[in-house]
Amino acid sequence: MANFKSDFLHTLSGRGFIHQFSHEAELDAAAAKPGFTAYIGFDATATSLHVGSLVQIMLLRWLQKTGGRPIALMGGGTTKVGDPTGKDESRKLLTDDDIGRNIEGIKGVFSKFLSFESGQSGALMVNNADWLDPINYIAFLRDYGRHFSVNRMLTFDSVKLRLEREQTFSFLEFNYMILQAYDFLELNRRQNCQLQMGGSDQWGNIINGVELVRRVDAKDAYALTTPLLTTSSGAKMGKTAAGAVWLNADKLAPFDYWQFWRNTEDADVGKFLKLFTELPLDEITRLSALSGAEINEAKKVLANEATAMLHGRAAADDAAAAARTTFEQGGLATGLPTIEVPAADLRAGIPAPNAFVTAGLVASTSEARRQIKAGGLRINDTVVTDEKVAVSEKDLTPEGVAKLSLGKKKHVLLKAKPDQK
Repeated sequence: MANFKSDFLHTLSGRGFIHQFSHEAELDAAAAKPGFTAYIGFDATATSLHVGSLVQIMLLRWLQKTGGRPIALMGGGTTKVGDPTGKDESRKLLTDDDIGRNIEGIKGVFSKFLSFESGQSGALMVNNADWLDPINYIAFLRDYGRHFSVNRMLTFDSVKLRLEREQTFSFLEFNYMILQAYDFLELNRRQNCQLQMGGSDQWGNIINGVELVRRVDAKDAYALTTPLLTTSSGAKMGKTAAGAVWLNADKLAPFDYWQFWRNTEDADVGKFLKLFTELPLDEITRLSALSGAEINEAKKVLANEATAMLHGRAAADDAAAAARTTFEQGGLATGLPTIEVPAADLRAGIPAPNAFVTAGLVASTSEARRQIKAGGLRINDTVVTDEKVAVSEKDLTPEGVAKLSLGKKKHVLLKAKPDQK
């Protein structure tokens, strides 16, 4: 761990957040001053961020906790272009209405992690559409386009990946890195923002912004990136067989979020406790040293702390209780995700493959049939062996629900929706 003077960089270093940064001594001195301001951009490509964005959100949280001022930049403008970084093909272009709905869906997450109260360290949320939408293109190119070398831009991984695979790289996307750099210039002017942060795959784009601020306005600007986060098995963080691990509760129930962290690989527990909780480092060291069956206790702590930070302590406690009931006591937990189906459908009987699709446990009836052949689906803990089996009223427990399970760790309760009079 480097010997930083600023609490911010000292904390990030000790918890494993730092991959690269520019101007080390200058950045450290600037970060030690009250109200030091930094930003991270988030494009609005969906109505929720997923857990892959959590490292960046935690960066902003630690900045605020150590006296700095965080800015969450919503990409209302850049989302119209689409970030080509890490993408084999162009993103689908979204309408203004789509982007507006997505931003509204994303906003709620930040209030869980940051305080937007006024003051020197009060977080800000801004939208780059405010300055990108009114741009006069010719004037913009004359003023800022001359600061970017096409030769250098062609060396960036986001461009090279497409060209090497002979895939289309549109001129629209080629402009993204210039617009991202311009965001930094605008935030430096408007909010005295001195640092842009992001994932390691954004290093080239961020350095463009640093250089633009320093060339155009001769102001201090710095870059900091986090490591590309993968699990010990090499999987990309936040991707599971069931899809993305969303941060909004309407897209992923708190119980499923808790379960995601509970299922962390043994070798990742210590790293994730440092990145995604605020537990003291000595306590994390103690938990990381657990082995054998005891490591499961550390995983529960990780799940409890991560879920409490996003969904609140009560939701984390409910999820932990539901997991104990379901997995350790063999009972039926009321805290499990629940769906309703028309009572008439239950009376008639819902084919098992369709029921599991409706519950969101599998993506298609063909996948359900494959799972049935492999013994992976259960109704009320009984393995489904025949794809012609139907879920009906007779499967409802005294509590009025039927438990549908994929494997041992994915469960959904199915209940009847009362007939409409």
